[in-house]
Amino acid sequence: PQARVDWKETPDAHVFRVDLPGFSREDVKLQLVDGRAVQISGERKEEEAEAVEKGCKWHCRERGTASRVHRQFRLPDNAKVEEIRASMRDGVLTLTVPKDEHKKKKQQQQLKHKAVEISGDDGTHHPPRGFGRFVCCKA
Repeated sequence: PQARVDWKETPDAHVFRVDLPGFSREDVKLQLVDGRAVQISGERKEEEAEAVEKGCKWHCRERGTASRVHRQFRLPDNAKVEEIRASMRDGVLTLTVPKDEHKKKKQQQQLKHKAVEISGDDGTHHPPRGFGRFVCCKA
């Protein structure tokens, strides 16, 4: 399924919030593709079945199933793609993309591919796992 995204523009940045319930930052891959597009993908593996106690049985297992998510969108022309920051907390991925109001298309240096590190609640950083494109509704 496609992840739900909110996009807010502030005076200094574009801020994207992506709902990824049940996913940890290790499950999520964030990529910049072709220098202007963000791609978010994630895969959550099936949870291991708990040890079955004698006389116990499962009646319903909806949470333990594996799931995938994908979303892609193009960044605005005034985005400073080389300064993208990402963090994840409580199943919500937040991308902050600083703006450059003076950036001219002809002077723009094209950054083809870049891995973006996702930080967590504990403030630690983990090695990047990748970086893509987005189509959003008009609010």
